[in-house]
Amino acid sequence: MNDDHGFPAEVQTVAQKLLAYCHKNDWAGYDPYDALNSRLLEALPVLNSRLPRLVLTQVLKRSPINVRDLLQIPRTQNPKAVALFLAALLRAPELVSCGSEKLVDSLTARLLALKSPGNWCWGYSFPWQTRTIIVPRGAPNLVCTSFVTSALLDLYEQRRDLRHLAMAVGGGDYILNELYWSDGKALAGFSYPLPSVRNQIHNANLLAAALFCRLFKHTGETRFLEPALRVARYSAAKQHADGSWYYGEAPSQQWIDNFHTGYNLCALRQIDQYLDSDEFAPPVLKGFAFYKNHFFREDGAVRYFHNRTYPIDIHCVAQSIITLLALGNVETGNVALARSVFRWAMKHMWNDEGFFAYRVLRVGTIWTSYMRWSQAWMLLAMASLLSELNATVHPTQSHSVPASVEVRAC
Repeated sequence: MNDDHGFPAEVQTVAQKLLAYCHKNDWAGYDPYDALNSRLLEALPVLNSRLPRLVLTQVLKRSPINVRDLLQIPRTQNPKAVALFLAALLRAPELVSCGSEKLVDSLTARLLALKSPGNWCWGYSFPWQTRTIIVPRGAPNLVCTSFVTSALLDLYEQRRDLRHLAMAVGGGDYILNELYWSDGKALAGFSYPLPSVRNQIHNANLLAAALFCRLFKHTGETRFLEPALRVARYSAAKQHADGSWYYGEAPSQQWIDNFHTGYNLCALRQIDQYLDSDEFAPPVLKGFAFYKNHFFREDGAVRYFHNRTYPIDIHCVAQSIITLLALGNVETGNVALARSVFRWAMKHMWNDEGFFAYRVLRVGTIWTSYMRWSQAWMLLAMASLLSELNATVHPTQSHSVPASVEVRAC
């Protein structure tokens, strides 16, 4: 993949092949954290307690061999994955050879069908065990609801259908009314993973704050603005002197990783863009310098953690591409680095059956295909890359692709 002139066409070809794979599987698949969907837990209640649940989740997540069929774990449609697929198609509609509108409508209908009961809110398609609590399957949470609501806003911005804006406002109201909290002074945040859990997880804080600013931009509803700025200022102030953030402020959350840092940077950048402000430019500049200096190897491989290379995780690959493009005008060379990251992933993590591997380890590769964690994120990353390349390099050029990888929705 050394021909820069043909690079957009190659990205489009790979993205279409991945889209065809996901569409063929009806957007359903496995997840690194879906161990507790095992039907064996229902048959063997002795295993359905805190410690066995933690062990099973970690073992399955790290296993180089996928044994989910043996454990009777079904493939599921995850609302966050569906939202990412929708966002990717809206960003790069040329990925569908004809009838892209029908596919967008189908994904939107799927999001509505996957909504949690009651409010406009969404949760994961599996239960999961934290160190202290069990989160039920489908229990609405901030991260899942934020990504679905953002995809609905993407749809509104393209179609200007007020129904989509109303759905997005409903998602914002759920987060505001159920998840926002404050001590009445300087401390404020958004609960995650359940409304009862008051903690300070910075990427969750900033994702919701950016979403609130976007809702404010479209609606003028000031009820979204004050909480957004209060929480964003708190998390921005927790940035370390070197530009990094811990994942969260609890003692058990003090690690620094690639994709959560990318979330933070993109969210702060978006807040300034939505509000036509430069308030958060200093932490973005400082954080982006840390990001580029610690999470990229010279050959284009990306690190999961800031202080060691392995594992090389496909979610980090995708978020690295997205972050580099989102902050493209902050520094020169960002698009070139995004290309390098994509090329490394194609060389080391692409499977010709049409999907990306989960992780590259020091010894070996985990080839399990995860729909939300891997494929949905990489499709969005490639759609973002394709949009950027077509806009800046070949603004009027259309790229043909082999019929074998076309996705036809008509």
